[in-house]
Amino acid sequence: MRSSSILYLGGDSGTSRHRALALRRLGHEVLIVEPERFLPDGRFSRIWSWQTGGLFFENRVRRKLLAGLPKTHFDLVFVDSGDLLGPSVVRELNERYGTIVNYNIDDPYGERDGQHWRLYRAAVPFYHLIVVVRDCNVDEAFAAGARDVLRVHRSADEIAHAPRSMHTEDFHKLGSEVSFIGTWMPERGPFMTRLLALGVPLSIYGDRWQKAPEWPALRAAWRGGSVYEEDYARAIQCAKVNLGLLSKENRDTVTTRSFEIPHLGGVFCAQRTDEHTELYKEGEEAVFWSSPEECAAKCMELLGDETRRMRLAMNGRNRCLKNNTTNEAVLLQILCGVLNPERAQVNSLAEPKRGNSLFTAAAAIEGQGI
Repeated sequence: MRSSSILYLGGDSGTSRHRALALRRLGHEVLIVEPERFLPDGRFSRIWSWQTGGLFFENRVRRKLLAGLPKTHFDLVFVDSGDLLGPSVVRELNERYGTIVNYNIDDPYGERDGQHWRLYRAAVPFYHLIVVVRDCNVDEAFAAGARDVLRVHRSADEIAHAPRSMHTEDFHKLGSEVSFIGTWMPERGPFMTRLLALGVPLSIYGDRWQKAPEWPALRAAWRGGSVYEEDYARAIQCAKVNLGLLSKENRDTVTTRSFEIPHLGGVFCAQRTDEHTELYKEGEEAVFWSSPEECAAKCMELLGDETRRMRLAMNGRNRCLKNNTTNEAVLLQILCGVLNPERAQVNSLAEPKRGNSLFTAAAAIEGQGI
């Protein structure tokens, strides 16, 4: 695929930055612009924007974003999330540059986030391609007026989630028996409390856990707030078992942890779903459960069998690589048809394919020699 100039509208941190850097590794010139920096200064404006979907800020973001862009041509505009970009700015970007794609890892069609995705949903008809990570979002995006929709898996990053060389001090700082890294959600408090009652030696990293009604029982297991980047990667590798919990309100069947943990070489012990069992062979590449009791039993078995843990970690990472559930592979799938129309048959641009799986598309890309 030839090198292209890409305007990347998304966060310059976290997984959004990982994706932008992956585009650069694929050989493209990428300019990252964060729409959030065009909000008024102060924490209040960001809270207001989240709760109202950018109410009263749409024109400000549009004006400042367009005025700040360089007088150069971009082959593609890649929007990551798009919660602050309404129809007017998407239309203008379309007119200037011709091709604009939206990738959204969240659930903008669900009810959990209230009005947060108001501008995004209004802008859906003006993108050339809407990329989603949930089966249910495919029909919902078409119903919102999308021209075309591509369903992909979430992905780990080849660099940010590459296994590290671990040292004794890493295990002293971040070592744990059974670890969960994630924000508190209402259904997670009772689950974790039950694991502790069943004797699971649990460590929890994440924000908002003090809000849990079960906080008195969870306090001793809490190791601190969210961990990011290097500490996040090392915390996963320093845990003997890594839990994968879903967000019920976010309609998850997997999370980014479902890819990052195996790619880092961690032992993945997650809630049993159809998508999880499609991704990994149960008992050999990952361990799954359907209740806190089953989860506790699986954790205790794993803690007593180091050889099995090593085998699960190795097999899980190999399967993750085989699945092509990494940023470069997923982004290549998206870009393939957008920038190389003659090869559009390998993704959904030529003809909408609802629920198109990354496995099929990645195999087709490999066959094309892209």
